[in-house]
Amino acid sequence: MRFTRSALESFRGRTLPDLLGDHTQLLFVGINPGLRAAAVQAHFGGGNNRFFAALYRAGIVDRRIDASAGFRPEDVAHLTERGVGITSLVAGASARADELTAEQLITGAVALSKRVERIAPTVMAMLGITAYRTAFAQPRARVGRQPDTVGGAPVWVVPNPSGLNRHASLTDLADAYREVAVAAGIEPFATSE
Repeated sequence: MRFTRSALESFRGRTLPDLLGDHTQLLFVGINPGLRAAAVQAHFGGGNNRFFAALYRAGIVDRRIDASAGFRPEDVAHLTERGVGITSLVAGASARADELTAEQLITGAVALSKRVERIAPTVMAMLGITAYRTAFAQPRARVGRQPDTVGGAPVWVVPNPSGLNRHASLTDLADAYREVAVAAGIEPFATSE
């Protein structure tokens, strides 16, 4: 599925529904949807995002998921059956997360805390340390388990899978995501990678 730059711009500010099942154990929190993700109505639906490749390599899912043209129903079912949920810190789509203001991140954190309290995941995994530091007023936070909770859930900050975050390799992402999955009680599949 191809979009022109102007067509993608028309999705600026649009939102995605949360991907949630009946028993969300591990809630991944992206910073905000990209324009392409908003266009195809699928979290991490952008062409350069490594989120689903990392989930597969981590053994959280047993197949490669390609959300670039939207979610297939069987992939949504697999994620929710595994106890995986996905939401965003800031609801509105932008071309890049660094376009967001500190005020948007802080406002997003307040709304996220309420949403997490309602969802009640076993673990929340925030995808991106810089956004976490700003949103939750934790300027010294480091990647890994955080001392505070959000909405009553233990929080891990893990590397962001964006193609712009190339200093974190796919192996780094998979290792971090596997750690939070195990903490949430999700038993990883054996992987061949």
